[in-house]
Amino acid sequence: MAPKLIRTMRTPAADSIPESLPSKEELHPATGRLPRPGYYRFKMVIAFDGSRYAGWQFQLSGLAVQQCVEEALKKLFPGSLGVHGCSRTDAGVHALALVAHADVPKKEFRIPPRKLTLALNAHLPEDIRIQQVSRCPQDFHAQYHSTGKEYRYQVWNHAGMNPLLQNRAWHVPRKLDLKAMRRAAKFLEGRQDFRSFACVHDQWVDNTVRTIHCCRIRRSGRHLTFIIRGDGFLYKMCRSMVGTLVQVGLGRFTPEAVQSMLLEKNRESAGMSAPAHGLTLWKVRYGNEKTRRAD
Repeated sequence: MAPKLIRTMRTPAADSIPESLPSKEELHPATGRLPRPGYYRFKMVIAFDGSRYAGWQFQLSGLAVQQCVEEALKKLFPGSLGVHGCSRTDAGVHALALVAHADVPKKEFRIPPRKLTLALNAHLPEDIRIQQVSRCPQDFHAQYHSTGKEYRYQVWNHAGMNPLLQNRAWHVPRKLDLKAMRRAAKFLEGRQDFRSFACVHDQWVDNTVRTIHCCRIRRSGRHLTFIIRGDGFLYKMCRSMVGTLVQVGLGRFTPEAVQSMLLEKNRESAGMSAPAHGLTLWKVRYGNEKTRRAD
């Protein structure tokens, strides 16, 4: 039976409200929250097939991956304080290595760390798997400490769809001009304003400037893989980039038009958003990890 989606507002008990505000030195530098004594913090690397989920983050409209992971964690550690992911993902989007953290009470932690991955997976559906669990510093934050992400988008470019990629790739039956698409992709690299490629939901955010370290297209027969690495992404930005590049390949836009789209800073000037099911969060980068170019 699917978990219930009812969420309730909780009012803090009177004895949980501090008599005075904490000093600046007591607050976590990234989140502005108080540290949690008596808890271990764990970093998790999570893979999932997003086909039947409403995304990573809790949703009123359907079952979310975050909800499933939190419920699995609660079965092992009833006092755990929730799971915080590095990024939101849309409904239907997949992940190979989404990073999250969670706080577990020390007094409840009786499982050998090497067995924690198996224990969590035993309580998860088969389309969600914990790849790795490790203790991390108490001040580690999966979202705020991330320095970059890599997404990959798959396209099957042939009249007949590959049934093995039915839920993993966008089927584009018409022949694509790969040379034009690669030329257009070069305009998307570098630090610039990506307002034209942000969902309308993000049009009014304060800062829409992002750095794309790599936007490349790899071809293997009829199978195209778009590899996009950057320091951060706006809502549906990757899908808008891929959709626009595919439309360049179909002759709807010239490669140079992509440069004009960036300058216009208007979502209506850019191309379509690619379907969600072709997108996978491939890797999350932390600290001083070097940014590699695609092979």
